[in-house]
Amino acid sequence: MTRRRFAATLACLPLLGGVSPAQGGPRVAGSDLPAMVQRSVAATVSVTTRQIEHDQFNQRVAIRGLGSGFVVDPRGFVLTNWHVVVGAEQIKVTLSDERVFRGVLVGADPFTDLAVLKVDGGKLPALRLGVSARLRVGETVVAIGSPLWIEGGPTVTAGVVSALGRSMEEPGLPILHDLIQTDAAINPGNSGGPLLNRAGEVIGVNTALIPSAHGIGFAIAVDTVKPVLAALIANGRVVRPSLAVSAVSVTPQVAYANDLPVERGALIIKLDPAGAGAAAGMEVGDIVTAVEGRGVRSLHDLHERLARQRAGATVSISVHRSGRTLVLSAVLGEEQ
Repeated sequence: MTRRRFAATLACLPLLGGVSPAQGGPRVAGSDLPAMVQRSVAATVSVTTRQIEHDQFNQRVAIRGLGSGFVVDPRGFVLTNWHVVVGAEQIKVTLSDERVFRGVLVGADPFTDLAVLKVDGGKLPALRLGVSARLRVGETVVAIGSPLWIEGGPTVTAGVVSALGRSMEEPGLPILHDLIQTDAAINPGNSGGPLLNRAGEVIGVNTALIPSAHGIGFAIAVDTVKPVLAALIANGRVVRPSLAVSAVSVTPQVAYANDLPVERGALIIKLDPAGAGAAAGMEVGDIVTAVEGRGVRSLHDLHERLARQRAGATVSISVHRSGRTLVLSAVLGEEQ
């Protein structure tokens, strides 16, 4: 896909048809990397999509998209990015051995940019999920995917973990947190492919590329992925509590540039008039500073505080407005 790429609960994934999270297997020597890559490539797939759009003359035009994915369960469950398959009328999944399957969308979660497909391919090779909390900056990682419509099977690139805990906040796109930053080459088409440690365990899902940057890619941490993956396979969706508002992080730099009265929080820039936030009395321009008495220093904090609640729960929301701090009572809705 050529769109700009664009996370947020930590939990353990139950067994999925014989696939379980890793418990920290031994790291392999550098000379064993080719063998590890060969095993991993067998479980990595190319995801090709087709959707119909209309041109300026209202004529139907077929648009092709390309992304990557990987098998997470031998029964044929494939994990990829939501933005790879969103709006697709047809999904084709191609294995490294050139077998081609029709992909059926099991479930998707725009909030974390993740989606699960199902293919009927018998018992398929699957990748093992690792533990991203154990990652260290400077650790070697390997990215596998299908970039730039290059034929001949998956492309493998290697690099290091450049940083941990990154966030991406762009209006109109999913807002992702706890991202892994890597210098392993990630190009359009890599989205949805695995980021692996030296033991061949998935520690992230490649998802983001900044076109203006050089040598900077991002992946959704696997500890974020696990609960979403389990929910999508079980129910086809993730149920989250929601205020139905859009916000951005307030930092000292943002506060200075916009003459804001506080330097930390989550600034409300849009709200659904029929949503929980509006019903509680929240307004555009409010800066959320606490949920249930727990401080909110960023949009990430706001998402984490809400994630600890449930839809239908009543929570107190502290906001800064016109020089005053107000405490509002909100009945949380459900993320749509």
